[in-house]
Amino acid sequence: MSNSFFFLQADKNENNSDFIDALEEYTNSHKKQIYVIDRPLGDSKYSYDFRCALILLIPDHKIILMNFGGDTSEFNEFTEDFIEDLGSISDKFRYKNIIGRPRNWRDLLIISVQYDSSLLNIGKLLTEFRLNNSLDKKKCELMISLLTGSINDIEKVKGSVPDNILDKIKQKIQLFDGDQTRFVYQKPSKKRITIQGLSGTGKTELLLHKLKDIYVEHKNSKVIFTCHNKILADSMRKRIPDFFNFMKVEEQIKWHERLWCVNAWGSQSNKDSGVYSYICNFYKLSFYRYSRENSFKRICKIALDEMAGLDIGQHGYAFDYILIDESQDFPKSFLKLCEKVTKNTVYVAGDIFQSIFDDNIISEIQPDYLLSKCYRTDPKTLMFAHALGMGLFETPKLRWLDDREWNACGYIVNKNNHGREYVLTRESLRRFEDLDSEEFDSVNVVKTSREREEDAEIKIIEIIKNIVSENPTVLPDDIGIIFIDNTKNTYLSADNLEQSIPREFGWKVNKAYESKVKIEDTLFVSNKNNVKGLEFPFVICVTKKINNSRNFRNALYMMLTRSFIKTYLLTSQDSNLGLIDKLEDGLRVINSDGCLKIMAPSKEEKELIKTTITYEEESISYYDFVYGIFDDLGIPLAIRKKLYDVAKNIVGDDFDYENVQDVITFNYDKMCKLK
Repeated sequence: MSNSFFFLQADKNENNSDFIDALEEYTNSHKKQIYVIDRPLGDSKYSYDFRCALILLIPDHKIILMNFGGDTSEFNEFTEDFIEDLGSISDKFRYKNIIGRPRNWRDLLIISVQYDSSLLNIGKLLTEFRLNNSLDKKKCELMISLLTGSINDIEKVKGSVPDNILDKIKQKIQLFDGDQTRFVYQKPSKKRITIQGLSGTGKTELLLHKLKDIYVEHKNSKVIFTCHNKILADSMRKRIPDFFNFMKVEEQIKWHERLWCVNAWGSQSNKDSGVYSYICNFYKLSFYRYSRENSFKRICKIALDEMAGLDIGQHGYAFDYILIDESQDFPKSFLKLCEKVTKNTVYVAGDIFQSIFDDNIISEIQPDYLLSKCYRTDPKTLMFAHALGMGLFETPKLRWLDDREWNACGYIVNKNNHGREYVLTRESLRRFEDLDSEEFDSVNVVKTSREREEDAEIKIIEIIKNIVSENPTVLPDDIGIIFIDNTKNTYLSADNLEQSIPREFGWKVNKAYESKVKIEDTLFVSNKNNVKGLEFPFVICVTKKINNSRNFRNALYMMLTRSFIKTYLLTSQDSNLGLIDKLEDGLRVINSDGCLKIMAPSKEEKELIKTTITYEEESISYYDFVYGIFDDLGIPLAIRKKLYDVAKNIVGDDFDYENVQDVITFNYDKMCKLK
């Protein structure tokens, strides 16, 4: 079974196997992160002739170089070479100004030992080499990040040890866990490698590391990075050069020659605009535009059928590698098409919770790497978000998982009352260990009044004042305000905040549904469509009524988990009679006991849940699709036909919810202003 607390890169042999087994057993029982390597990772130029050493990397402990029977003088040379290389890597990523030159830390933070059987007592070993000084611990973690390739922005983590929670979390050094590190460095064993995890488990970041590794190590390879959404693909295309620069990649990016970052479909007139358009051009296949008859699922099947008799080996492969993000947005036929045209490996990353309303998650998702730890969000926030998303505090519930599915989502399952009461817990994370020692609630439910439209705006100002009071170093872009309801009143509230926040705090406001980006040193205000991939220390989620639609509950889950310190859920007490009491009771248990305590639904209720929530999205007509958005937005009946015609003329039969919604919202606002 995979152990996210343990990573082994070095070769296991008869000399070190007992010790490695003892380390792995210790990580399992004590939940302690340990890496075992024999050279720095991330760059193939660092290697050593001496093969009898292991390097132990353990947060809060000295870096341990251990000799398993090799010649002492050769081991000493290995030690000197390793320290020299670590100093070189530190200089490369500009860590030297923080951790100093090797002469400043070699005796303080690195220890060389000869292995003997007494070291099998791992607890004693860790006690002996534990660091007690906070600054030394921080320097050692920075070294671990360099050696494992989990590079942190030195400008963000800084060199000092902060004295307040906001800065402690913001400056926390992020280290890949065992599963994440394995994905980045382990050689693929088959054509398609699948990585699944919750939002915030680092999937996109891992794909970027894999992309960098492929691009640097395989210098003549053709690589394409894709996701379904055009906006997200454009965003990633801008992010890749920044990431390469940050990782000190020396190779120049050769766009549309060695590297592509595009959405899945593309245009017939521009072969480089999409994966499908490139494949059709490369293999001279029929290109199909979108229509009611031609869904993406269908056109990928048609392409596969046309290629059935083609000798790919003779004709050539379109790409050497394909990396697919947000795979839950794609049909299986697209993944098969990608495999068909790729010479080496297709890497596929998806969000397991986006399939939470499917009949059976596990049967559909059998990943090679399952990431169950969400590093963006405090575990208590994640528990509350999952509970609200699945209606676990309500009767009947909206969704229930079996034990394997709970495990896949990162939960430890215990049962009481003959299996009827579930007690669900999550492992604590290093990023939030500073919160564990504080009297701190990571979620607040704030009740607003339905009678006063401005009540939510007043409460938002009060929350920001409280955040500023408790966190003197807070910046405007540390706070995100997200309106989940796309109604006229939502945008009126955003306009009002754009006026009141500068008066109250002297901060500028960025209405992200207009700018489409996060702007430094401005307070972020958005609807639910422009926050994918973003995170904030503090998030204020605003909705009037919590309804039971699948889209709404999934959006609510996604928005609540944008924070890494605290989330505020503002909702109308009058519009949610009975529900708020249940939410507050469930949240009280999460905060006091650190777990979800819920009663399992009966067999009959489980069947009802499945009947209620299962549907096939592609079976609906475009008319029903658009009118469903009208329902979500609360568009008056009298102008729906006119808005439908406008949307159809502008975007065609496009089932992209965000695009259609943006067109409707923009034109509805124009109509209202004209009146």
